[in-house]
Amino acid sequence: MSGIFQRISLIFRAKTDQALDKMEDPRQTLDYSYQRQLELLQKVRRGVADVATSRKRVELQATQLSTQADKLTAQAQKALEVGREDLAREALTRRSGVQQQLSDLQAQHAQLQGEEEKLTRASQRLQAKVDAFRTRKETIKATYSAAEAQTRINEAFSGISEEMGDVGLAIQRAEDKTQQMQARAGAIDELLASGALDDPTGMAKDDITLELEQLASTSDVEDELSRMKASIGAGPSQSTPAIASQPSTTTPVAPPVTQVQPEAQPNAGDLR
Repeated sequence: MSGIFQRISLIFRAKTDQALDKMEDPRQTLDYSYQRQLELLQKVRRGVADVATSRKRVELQATQLSTQADKLTAQAQKALEVGREDLAREALTRRSGVQQQLSDLQAQHAQLQGEEEKLTRASQRLQAKVDAFRTRKETIKATYSAAEAQTRINEAFSGISEEMGDVGLAIQRAEDKTQQMQARAGAIDELLASGALDDPTGMAKDDITLELEQLASTSDVEDELSRMKASIGAGPSQSTPAIASQPSTTTPVAPPVTQVQPEAQPNAGDLR
């Protein structure tokens, strides 16, 4: 059972790592790391400020103790001048205690000053590291963005990206549907022309009917053309005998102006 659970745990971790790897953006990771380094640098700087503050307080205390020691020395001197050796001894005893405190403060001051110097150097090194990381981070981000853009362009040109793949599938479906509709329309036209399907409007005609109607129309045109030719040819054939049958003799007794000429001129006009 333990082996099964180990395999399940391994598979789960592998799947989790794969999912996280897909979700991870290196640019966001770099920005987050840079932000954490800035926070660490800020903490180091606050540490330097705190140590410097403590050192300054020790310096103030040492100054006060040094002033107090000088004051006790002066008081002991005055006590001896007035013959009060006991007071002079008490003043010197107190000055000795103050001197001991001052020595402790000086040792503490030296320790704090050393810590401050170490933190200052650490802050400077960390600052240089953060600056270098920032430059490197921006370079990596710019390179990654350029590579990502180039990859998307190449995928778009090759048609393997998700967006272009969807567009390509949509175009393919549209072309397939168009071809299917064209084939269906052509098949229906053929079935209507062959008479296999009836047109509910009554306007569709098969090929034989169309051919017969075309022949009938052609025959009607030819018959009409023949009749027109015959009508044109019949006109001159009827007028010619009329001209030949007109008598050319005239009566010598009748005057030519009153009898012959009025009848001949209309006939000559008909000839023209």
